[in-house]
Amino acid sequence: MSGDLPDYFFRVRENGAFVFRVDSENRQRRIEMDQIAVVNIRNGDIKPHGDRQLSDTDLGAIQDWMQDRRQVLAEREMDDIHRAVDYLNMTAHWAQSRATEAQLEDVTDDLLMAMHDLRTVLVRKKAERMNIT
Repeated sequence: MSGDLPDYFFRVRENGAFVFRVDSENRQRRIEMDQIAVVNIRNGDIKPHGDRQLSDTDLGAIQDWMQDRRQVLAEREMDDIHRAVDYLNMTAHWAQSRATEAQLEDVTDDLLMAMHDLRTVLVRKKAERMNIT
């Protein structure tokens, strides 16, 4: 492990993170992590843990992390969408070239409904964009 530890550690969870202050400057030279806050990425809430008062430095580090985390999540979301396009293409190839009658029977209705729903949303959003510009 590197000798330079960060001042804060963010234990990621689905909606944000638990925030810990990292301390290795103690007599035992052990790494101690003291929870100082809970962060919610979706609504931007920063809740101090227990009776804690967060310093401006704490809040700044948390806000920087939240901004970086939102960017990472947005990039991942777009990557997932691009992968979905690939999966749709691979699914079309599978259905045309390798799928058995039983396999097609198993997935056709679900795929058609999902694709119909997606198409409806995309067409509506496209129409909205065309009316705006």
